[in-house]
Order: sequence, then C-alpha cells, then structure tokens
Amino acid sequence: MSQTVLAIAESINIMGKRSGGAMKERNPAPIQEMAKEESKAGAAYLDLNIGPARKDGTELMPWVVQTVEAVTDTPLCLDTTNADAMAAGFKVVKNKANAIMNSISAQPERMEKLIPVAAEAGCNVIALLWGPEGMPRDSNERAAMAVDLMMALAEAGIPNEKMLFDPIGTPITLGADQLASGLEFLSMLEDIAPGAGSTIGLSNVSNGVADHLRKYLDRTYLVMLMKYGLTTAIVNSYDAELMAICKGERPELVSLVHGMMDGNDPGPAGLAGSALEHYKTYKVLSGQTIFSESWLEL
Repeated sequence: MSQTVLAIAESINIMGKRSGGAMKERNPAPIQEMAKEESKAGAAYLDLNIGPARKDGTELMPWVVQTVEAVTDTPLCLDTTNADAMAAGFKVVKNKANAIMNSISAQPERMEKLIPVAAEAGCNVIALLWGPEGMPRDSNERAAMAVDLMMALAEAGIPNEKMLFDPIGTPITLGADQLASGLEFLSMLEDIAPGAGSTIGLSNVSNGVADHLRKYLDRTYLVMLMKYGLTTAIVNSYDAELMAICKGERPELVSLVHGMMDGNDPGPAGLAGSALEHYKTYKVLSGQTIFSESWLEL
C-alpha cells in the first residue's frame, strides 16, 4: 500500500489573485468556484486564509466559511492570526469535529485565546512550533515546544489524535539546516506525542524562488517529509503532479528519494524525466548541493 498524505488546499487566501479580491468585495462566486476546483482535485480539507484581517475579521471569517459550505462538504481548515476572527468562524462551521484550526503556536497569548475555542469546537488543531522568541533553532527546541503545546492542549481535553504538529518549513534560499531539523523532529514525533499527526506549509520551502521552479522544490520536499510519516500538508492543489504524490500514485519516485535519504545514491546517469528532477532537487534540499536557481540544469 503506497503512503498517502491528506492535502489541505491552500489557494483560498486573502493574498490570492482570484480569492483575495473576492473576499474584499464579498463576492462569493470566485471563492465557490475555487472550493469546487480544489475539492475535485482531491483536497481532503480547504484552507480558508483571511490573514490578520484586523478591521473586519470577525465578520469576514464567518462569511467565507458559509460561502464555501454552501457548495461543498469538504472539511474546512480556518486560517487567521486574528484570534477573535477564528472564534467567530468556528461559531458557524457546520462540521466542527472534522474541521482544523490553523493554528495555535507556542506563544502564551495565542494559547490562552485559542485553546478554549478549539476545545469547545472539538476540532483538530495545527500545533505550530513557533515560540515567544520565534523560530526554533533545532529539533530539540521543536521537541520542547511540542511538549508544551501538547500538555496545554491535553489539559483542555484535546486528545493527541486531534493534534497536527507543524515543524515549520523554511525557504531553501536560507539554506538546508532548518529543513533537516524539521525532518529530524518528525522522526521523533511518535515518541513525543503518540497518536498525533503532522502537517507542513509545503510552499514555504520554495518561497522567494522563481515561480516556474517552485513546484519542483515543493514536490521533492513532500516526498522527503513522507519518509517520517507526514500525515497532512498544506499544498497547492492546482499542481496535479503534487496531488498525485499525495494520493500515493508515484511510489517509484518516493522509493528513489527515500533510498537516497538512506544513503543509496543511484547517480544521475541512469535517470531521466521526473526521476532526474527529484534526484537533483533532493541534492539541494538535503544541503549536498548549494542552492541556485539553475540547480535543475547542473
């Protein structure tokens, strides 16, 4: 049985070309079209990201939730840094038990505000490993934050099975060290929080890279994370090849990359097409090749 990852579709976003304007104008049609497209592509969840929404978040989030729920039964992932908007959104979500809160970070003020909302809703929670000092430095700091978050969530009656730990994907343009720490944390997760799931904002890895190259980084990074049992990922569901990897339809490419992670380097000579793309991209993401935008041509 090929490994699969549940896709949380990321495109209904206040920063998106189609969805952003539609949110500002309260125009349901583009958002509903996208919700149908993402569901059809195989998304297990639809991420509804309204950003900080300082002015009108408490009105915008419920509007987006009801707009999307009018046309699809795909479970929702509510995404905002505005705690009041998050609470307002969860008041109207129909299928609370299957919904996801994105996210509760390891910052005291966010934990205080949102853990009671999540507990009351009975929803799944993305536990974001971002602390009072920001980004964790290594896998041990991630583990310490994960324990803090797990204990605070458990105290509120939220079981491990409802938690999705996000080790935070960082842009490859900043180097490969943090990516390695995130993978190392995932390998420890079952011991830290038995029964808990995991997730990642996949496209963070390619942030700042030329648009036409981003998909290659996203796809190979997903395969690398799968080696350590990644359960969900926030992805671009319009990338059909990426969705095929999520659905377990590329076992030969997964085997190639996982073999390289185990130290079995087949060399590039016998590879072609997408196998060669994954080979070269893995070299960059694992820090064996210095990143430059010409990595696929080398």
